[in-house]
Amino acid sequence: MMKAVGLYQYLPIENEQSLLDVIIDKPEAPQGHDLLVEIKAISVNPVDTKIRAPKEQTETAPRVLGWDAAGEVVATGPDVEHYKVGDRVYYAGDITRAGSNSEFQLVDERIVGKMPSSLDFAQAAALPLTSITAWEALFDRMGISAEGLDAGKSLLIIGAAGGVGSIATQLAKQIAKLNVIATASRPDTVDWVKTMGADQVINHRNAIDEELKAINTPQVDYILCLNATDQHWSAMANAIAPQGHICSIVETEQPVNLGLLKSKSASFSWEFMFTRAMFQTADMIEQQTLLNKVADGIDLGILQGTMKEVLMPISAENLRKIHAFLESGHAIGKVVLAGWD
Repeated sequence: MMKAVGLYQYLPIENEQSLLDVIIDKPEAPQGHDLLVEIKAISVNPVDTKIRAPKEQTETAPRVLGWDAAGEVVATGPDVEHYKVGDRVYYAGDITRAGSNSEFQLVDERIVGKMPSSLDFAQAAALPLTSITAWEALFDRMGISAEGLDAGKSLLIIGAAGGVGSIATQLAKQIAKLNVIATASRPDTVDWVKTMGADQVINHRNAIDEELKAINTPQVDYILCLNATDQHWSAMANAIAPQGHICSIVETEQPVNLGLLKSKSASFSWEFMFTRAMFQTADMIEQQTLLNKVADGIDLGILQGTMKEVLMPISAENLRKIHAFLESGHAIGKVVLAGWD
């Protein structure tokens, strides 16, 4: 048996029953490409709050959420090629399987990276989901060169102070060598995105296309939208350069007019970091590769961690606090939970 945090009902986070401390079966011996990982630290992302959001559905067994973890490999499946017992790893996991809010977890080695050696478990747990999302959005979806061949081109990141924006800013600046324009609306978030490497900062509470004109950059080559896709759509369509590319990670609540991009031959892509694991794509090992590249960047001092706060221990009470904080819309960087009672 093992400790975990799970849910039976999908409730408002203010309800103490929304996330519960539970005892569940420890996973059995790993099969295939699976690793059995002893989890030392986890972090929380907006996807956790969206899946936990109130709805009528109920669970007969506790559902374990969580898609960010760092820990130690304690067993390996017969087909595992890249890891051994004792390796320190970090990963976001697979949304179709049990999550990381538990003492032990089975995870496919092809979506697992070797933990940065210069970080502790808590610092490492802040990085996987956001790093995968940012890397795939920039380099896979928008086709930006990870070798610096697009150096000097412009990227606008809408909602840059959150977890994805924090690492995307660094990847775009340090790896791709782009000119990064970040959006932030409060003094503390402005300071944070500058610390992450943003060249310029504009306010997303105003019309973004007008904000760009005010800094003499009316059009940008790339836009990464991390907040309110439909709200910003018209401004993004105005601001994207001819033959530019927009990528978003936020589903629309209202229909958007793709026709606004036609005269510019501009492109639009979605980024959903769970796609490769959900559909067992032929290239799913790319997530292992990119996580290892991020770890190398951290260890070489090219990239920096994005953990803003750590709470101890991993518990339902602390997870409810973080869910509530994320739902407030005021999160900066990443909040992490570490250790079990």
